[in-house]
Parts: sequence; structure tokens; C-alpha cells
Amino acid sequence: MTPVFIPEVFKPAILANASSVILVHNHPSGDTNPSETDILITKRLRDAGEILGIEVVDHVIIGKGGHTSLKTIGLLGEK
Repeated sequence: MTPVFIPEVFKPAILANASSVILVHNHPSGDTNPSETDILITKRLRDAGEILGIEVVDHVIIGKGGHTSLKTIGLLGEK
């Protein structure tokens, strides 16, 4: 698992004065299903975005031949 540093994730959005972001990362294994860690990190990033006034619109996982949208499968809006 690669560490995620919340300030580094939001820094480009803050510098661009963005009001929202779409997060994207890949799974080298090719499996686009979100791991428990993916879900936890997404919730933490969503919460941080709320504090910063930057909406996390979606988090997409890219894998071999496809992708999974956490928003589409209902894992983004839950608190």
C-alpha cells in the first residue's frame, strides 16, 4: 500500500482555487474493486475536502481493461 498524504492530494486543487476534485488511482493488480483501505482513505479525503471547501466528486480506480467509480457503487456519499 502506498501512503497517502492528504495535504499533497489537495495542494494542486488549492493552488488552482478549485471547488471540486475527482480522485483517480490505479491498481497494478488489474482488479478495480476498492479495497477496505481505498474506502477508508476515500472517506478521509472526502472529510478533508469538506473542511477545505473542496468537494470530492468521485474516486475512480483504474485497472486492467476497466475502472470502478466509488460514487457509482455508492461508496462516496456515505458518512
